[in-house]
Amino acid sequence: MTSTLRKVYHITVFSWYAFVVKSLAAKDGEELPPGIFVYGGPWKYLTFLNLLLQMSFFGLAAVNDLQPEESESTLNKCKDLLFSVFAFPVGMFVVLLFWSIFAYDRELVYPASIDTFFPPWINHAMHTFVLPVLLGEMLVQPHIYPPTKHALAALGVVGLSYLFWIIWVYLSVGIWVYPLLGYFSTPGLVGFFLFNMTVVTLLYVLGDKLNSHVWCKRH
Repeated sequence: MTSTLRKVYHITVFSWYAFVVKSLAAKDGEELPPGIFVYGGPWKYLTFLNLLLQMSFFGLAAVNDLQPEESESTLNKCKDLLFSVFAFPVGMFVVLLFWSIFAYDRELVYPASIDTFFPPWINHAMHTFVLPVLLGEMLVQPHIYPPTKHALAALGVVGLSYLFWIIWVYLSVGIWVYPLLGYFSTPGLVGFFLFNMTVVTLLYVLGDKLNSHVWCKRH
């Protein structure tokens, strides 16, 4: 893909995510439907954190596009690190886990009452379009992946940090961020977390393989 098309892609996607985040921010102050509570604000939801992550990555990629081609700058390395270790595996995880649970019983993750608060397009912006956008990024340019052990260590730290955060929210207000978590015992929660981290790890490996497959064939 030419440099111009890559720049247009990054700017367009960044603008889209900025628009979605702004639309969510505009909801501040409105009466919350059952299934959403005030404590922690949107920062307790992985979906919202992922939106900020995706927006940050594509904003960084757009800025990086202004550098000379084949630049090995720190900015370029940070962009590749952000995509490979966080944006791709976390973004794919949000989409796959959300729709898997939604298909089984939406009340466990996205109660029907929320439909009166968020229109369908926002739901899909948060939980659907992330996937094709990330696959599109795979086709736009190659990314340099770090050593696997370092990447997985970073993912583990982030995963544990989010786990501790949602446990803190529960201990503070007695409500789980996601209704699904209320059905697990303590060992069940540990098992569910380990399962999720396994899925994220596999998605990281998938991203690495896809990146190598697409760009080795092109070159």
